Amino acid sequence: MVAAPDKSCRIRRRAVTPHAGRYRACMQTRPTLPGAAVLLRPATPADVPALAGIRATPEVRARWRGGPDMVAEVRSDLADERTPVLAVEYRGRVVGAIQWHEEDEPDYRHAGIDVYLDPAVHGRGLGTDAVRTLARYLVTELGHHRLVIDPAADNAPAIACYRKVGFRPVGVMRQYERGADGTWHDGLLMDLLAGELAPADGPSSGRRRTAARAALRRLRLRRRARG
Repeated sequence: MVAAPDKSCRIRRRAVTPHAGRYRACMQTRPTLPGAAVLLRPATPADVPALAGIRATPEVRARWRGGPDMVAEVRSDLADERTPVLAVEYRGRVVGAIQWHEEDEPDYRHAGIDVYLDPAVHGRGLGTDAVRTLARYLVTELGHHRLVIDPAADNAPAIACYRKVGFRPVGVMRQYERGADGTWHDGLLMDLLAGELAPADGPSSGRRRTAARAALRRLRLRRRARG
């Protein structure tokens, strides 16, 4: 998560808000969303081992951190009713997770996103695709006019990743997060307004979206087979 775009599409557990309001999870729906290359679907207990393994990799742990029992941490994440978690699938395999939260104060309403990916699939544009896919849902289906994200200020790959989706830097939050070394590090607040959401680009995006939709159909068939 430190060497190239999409290697660190990760934001803090709770994105920063301009008002200390309450967070409201959109628990009435945990959507399944096809992207250009990835499929986002509700994370389940069956995904815990794969997600715990990804969280334990040095690249992901360096940004997300975590205690000695990563399985327990992932289970806790999935049980948090304030923050719906979606598994990120690529070619039928779980390669990460993406989650969101919402500010429910009407005068400050917005949503924030968190995401992490398996280092084995870094550098393929999957982080950008996952963030863009969820951002589109938050804007078009849940009606948010503004989204926020807050990478570490020194995390150039993550910042480049979010720029591709349409996020813009707002300002540096000085000594925003305590690092694993015990010192305080700056964060960068970025936001995106609904009209700034960038479309998927490149000639292969249509083919990849078709593949993701095919994966969605297979997932639905598996669910029906299980009854």
